[in-house]
Amino acid sequence: MLKVSNLSKYYRDVKAVDGASFFVNNGEVAVLVGPNGAGKSTTIQSIVGILRFDGKVTIDDHDNRSLAAKQLLAYVPEIPSMYPLLTVREHIEFMSLAYGFDIDNDKIDALLHRFELFDKQDKLGNELSKGMMQKVSICCSLVVDPEVIILDEPMVGLDPTAIKELKQLILELKNDNKCILISTHMMEMVDSLWDRLILMKEGKILSNATKAEVGDQDLEALFFDLLKDDETVGVEYE
Repeated sequence: MLKVSNLSKYYRDVKAVDGASFFVNNGEVAVLVGPNGAGKSTTIQSIVGILRFDGKVTIDDHDNRSLAAKQLLAYVPEIPSMYPLLTVREHIEFMSLAYGFDIDNDKIDALLHRFELFDKQDKLGNELSKGMMQKVSICCSLVVDPEVIILDEPMVGLDPTAIKELKQLILELKNDNKCILISTHMMEMVDSLWDRLILMKEGKILSNATKAEVGDQDLEALFFDLLKDDETVGVEYE
């Protein structure tokens, strides 16, 4: 389970995130949405430990800055960054070792085949397209079998086949009782996936509501309705 409690982040005198509190349960796919400048990226980078912040974030009751939390968490950034002289396969092997796992060649082969990277596994990081880097980043996050996975605009740059595969994989992770948070502008891509909607505007959480609470509505229509109302909808943070 992921809990964010009263998270605030300043950039000098600008408050990018203002007391954000929300949670994502195990077995849920939550989508974090909002207009440009809402504070989504700052929130994500705070959760995964890239940014310092005020407040508290826990991963299965572990402080997000602890080693125990980091071992449970995987992150797919919006803009993937590759080591220029590591091959595709070496990136995935490196991530396994960094998390303290032995290299599982069968598991790596399965991921490479699933995302059509098997025949490209010897390509170097500086030879990859944006879409290929995104797929490598996804494989790196999955090889460590995380309990909580954060995906920031994961479908940008992917081809239709990879998008279909990623969507299926997200549903499999949900069925395995994983906790999944997706930050995206591409709401049509996650409309069939989401269980919880977390809406941000101007650094504040406007909604943390489940699909059951808001009804079976089109995600994009719901997004604009909530922005128009501009009031807190759904469950309160406990």
